[in-house]
Amino acid sequence: MKTQRLTVLEKIGFGAGDAAVNVVWSSLALVITFFYTDVYKLNVAHIGLLQLIPRLIDAFADVAMGMYTDSHTTRWGRYRPYLLVFAIPFGISVMLVFTTPDLSYTGKLVWAYLTYTVMMLIFTAVTIPYISLPAVLTADTMERLSANGYRLFFAKVAALLVTVFVPAFAARWPKDEIAKGYQVAMGMMAVMATLLFLFCFFTTTERVQYKTERKPLGEQLKLLLRNDQWLILAAVCIIGTIGYVMRGSVALHYAKYYLRGSELEFLTSGSASDVLDFLKFGREMRLLPAFMLVGLIGNILAMVASTWITKRFCKIRLFRWSQVGTFLLSLLMYYVIVAGNTSRGNILAALALYFLINFVVDLQGPVFWSIISEAVDYGRIKLGKRVTGMAFGAISWCQKVGMSLAAGMVGWLLTYFKYVPDKVYQPEVQSDAFTLNGLALLLTVIPGVFHLIVGLLMLKYFITDKYYNEKIRELVTQESPGDAQTTASD
Repeated sequence: MKTQRLTVLEKIGFGAGDAAVNVVWSSLALVITFFYTDVYKLNVAHIGLLQLIPRLIDAFADVAMGMYTDSHTTRWGRYRPYLLVFAIPFGISVMLVFTTPDLSYTGKLVWAYLTYTVMMLIFTAVTIPYISLPAVLTADTMERLSANGYRLFFAKVAALLVTVFVPAFAARWPKDEIAKGYQVAMGMMAVMATLLFLFCFFTTTERVQYKTERKPLGEQLKLLLRNDQWLILAAVCIIGTIGYVMRGSVALHYAKYYLRGSELEFLTSGSASDVLDFLKFGREMRLLPAFMLVGLIGNILAMVASTWITKRFCKIRLFRWSQVGTFLLSLLMYYVIVAGNTSRGNILAALALYFLINFVVDLQGPVFWSIISEAVDYGRIKLGKRVTGMAFGAISWCQKVGMSLAAGMVGWLLTYFKYVPDKVYQPEVQSDAFTLNGLALLLTVIPGVFHLIVGLLMLKYFITDKYYNEKIRELVTQESPGDAQTTASD
C-alpha cells in the first residue's frame, strides 16, 4: 500500500545527512574565523575576502547544481546518488581546510584560498541534492515538518561536536601544536560526516517522482522571480544567515577576550561551579567550549520545542515572533553584560542569555526548511510549472550569499574594532575597551537587527498550514499523470 508516511529509521537517516552537512556549516559559522585568526594566524584584514570570495564563487555553483538535479534522474532517484558519490571527497576536503602546512605567509594564504574553495564546491555538490530531498521523500506537509525536525536536531548535535569537542580537543595539545590538534579533531569530524552521508543514502527512499523537464536557465529564473512567496523566503534566508553567522563567528572571540575564557575554568569559578559541573570534560572545562556548548544546547532544545509548538500553534507565526524575540534578547544581553556595567566575571548571566538567544532564534529552523517545498507547490499552482531543484539550489545560493556577506562584514568589523589575535584586552585601556565593546556588539545587537528584519519580512508570507491545505495541497496531488506521481511503499 502506497503511503506518504516516513519510518522513524528513514527520518533518522535523513537527519544523519544534515549532521554530515553541519560538519562544514558549523565550522564555517562558528569555528573557521577563530581558526584563521588565532590558530592559522592569518591577517584579520585578509579574512574578510578569504571567506567572501570562495563563498560567492560557490554560490553560483549552487544554481548550476540545482538546475542539473532538476533535469536528471537515475535508478537510485533524483537526489540520493550524490550523497553516495561525494561522501568521501567531502570528508577529504574538510580535512585539507584544517591542515596548516609550514609555508610562507603568501603560501599559507594561497593554501587557504585553494582548500576553502574546493571544499565549498564539493559542499555544494552534495548539499544541494540533500536539501532538495524533502520534496521527494513525501508530499505530506506534516511528515516533511517532522522529518525536518529530526534533520535539524541531528544538525545541532553535529554542531555541538564541532564547536565544543574540536576546541576542547585542540586545547589539550601543546600550545605550539594547537594547529595539529585542530587538524586531528576536524579529521575525526570529516570521517564521521562521510559515514553519515552513506547512512543517509542507504536509509532513505524517494517516493515522489516528478517528470524530468529541461527548462532553460532564463525560464527557471523567471518562474522563481514570479513566485512572490519564494522570494520572501530567499530574502529571509540571506538576512537571517547574516545574523546567525555573524553571531556565531565571534562567539569564541567573545568568550576568550570579553569573558576571559582563556583564564577562567569552571572548577575555580566560585559559586558558578556547582551549577556548571555537568559541563565538565574529564577533570576540567574551559569557558570557550562551555560558552559554545550552552548556545548549542539552546539550539538543540529549540528543535524539540519547535516540533511540539507547531502541533499546537501556527508555524508561520512562530517563525515571525521567534525572530523578533531574538532581537529583544540580543538587546537585553548587551545591556545586562555591557551597558549595565555588569562584572565581566558574571559568567552565569552571559551563559543564560546566550542560551536563550540560541534557543529562540532556532525555533524557526524546522519551519523554514519545510515551507520551501510549500512555496514550490504554491508556484506550481500559480504559474503552472514546477521548479524544485532550482528553487532549493537558489535558496542554498542565498544561504551562501548570506554567509559570504556575514564573513566579509565580520572581518571588516574586527579590523574596524582593532582586533588583534592573542592580545589580552584590558577594559581600563581606552583602545581595548573599544575592541571589547565591538565584540559585544558583534555578538548581540548587530546580528539581532538582522533577525528583526526577518521577523518583519515574514509578515508578508501567507502560506500557513490552513492556506496550504485549503488552496494548494489537493491541487498538487491531482497533478496530471506523468507530471508527478507517488511511488514506493513502506
